[in-house]
Amino acid sequence: MAFHFGSLFGQKNPPLIGLDIGSSAIRLVELSAPLKNIFRLEHCASEALPHGAVVDGNIENIAQVTDAIHRVLIKSGSKARLVALGMPPAVVITKKIILPGGMSDDELEIQVENEAGQYIPFTLDEVSLDFDVLGIAPNAPDDIEILLAATRKEKVEDRIAVAEAVGLQPRVMDIESYAARAVTEHIGSGLDGGSEGKIIALFQIGANVTHVSMQLDGQVLYEREQPFGGSHLTQDIARAYGLSFEEAESKKRSNELSAELSTNYEREYRAPFIESAAAEIARAIQFFFTSTPYTRVDQIYLAGGCAVIPGLRERVALHTRCACAVMNPFEGMQVASSVREKQLAAEAPAYLVACGLAMRRFDQ
Repeated sequence: MAFHFGSLFGQKNPPLIGLDIGSSAIRLVELSAPLKNIFRLEHCASEALPHGAVVDGNIENIAQVTDAIHRVLIKSGSKARLVALGMPPAVVITKKIILPGGMSDDELEIQVENEAGQYIPFTLDEVSLDFDVLGIAPNAPDDIEILLAATRKEKVEDRIAVAEAVGLQPRVMDIESYAARAVTEHIGSGLDGGSEGKIIALFQIGANVTHVSMQLDGQVLYEREQPFGGSHLTQDIARAYGLSFEEAESKKRSNELSAELSTNYEREYRAPFIESAAAEIARAIQFFFTSTPYTRVDQIYLAGGCAVIPGLRERVALHTRCACAVMNPFEGMQVASSVREKQLAAEAPAYLVACGLAMRRFDQ
């Protein structure tokens, strides 16, 4: 599901960057496809955001976010100007509805708008609305199933504004969880025996929220957000060592504290954070079992900047007794010579959403 702002000028797969505006950083990815179903990473870069510039998915400081996007564009080296942006799931209302088949496009649009009013707690002139025809409705061959997506206009307009301020041209506004799902499906196809029939659990550990998604054969079985994220560890570091939030975040990402104060930091701060994260993930899986008819998870993927914290993957596997891997959205891709592969390996899980957004370039 994506809010489309226009055609891609009639070109076939013109350059398009995926731009993820997160709570702690801006991340950019540009992909190409030199061969069918084979992607190549052409450009990627990230730029930290000042604390409070983006809060709960809302852009609170337009100038700071614009400056960060400008810097990440320069850092990446990308010359693309078409961009796919993402919206946090928490600010987007989605709903599946059933409508009669056989309507023209204009009739369908009118009917969707009429139906949308029942599910959206705002007037239609306050929202950006899009829909996607999923196909024939289950158990009703004369009807079609529609997926609605709606969000407040100002949420979309803020993202358009910061992109346009640096010369970018928004073409797609996707839902971040859908972008992540596109990558998960792509990576899942590489599992032993493929991903068919396997329940895949994706945990995106953000700054303040962990997004949980359980998927089976490309369909979401269960989704929720848990109020747990990497900023908990950053705040502990800042308090303990008298650092600003930005300094603490930088040291956490680079593991500098492990080298400087390894025993104290690992014992008093990193190890308890890892234990808490693993326990949160195990509880989320148990809640999935008690809330749905399903009783198993075949594969866990960890994503987000915290996914690479040493020891987290192993602790999660121990708590959950499930196969657990750190998500690398660029797995199996070719990598352009301009990309620093060593740095990419350490940061790859944080690029999940940006990579999924960049994949929109190849939508049919």
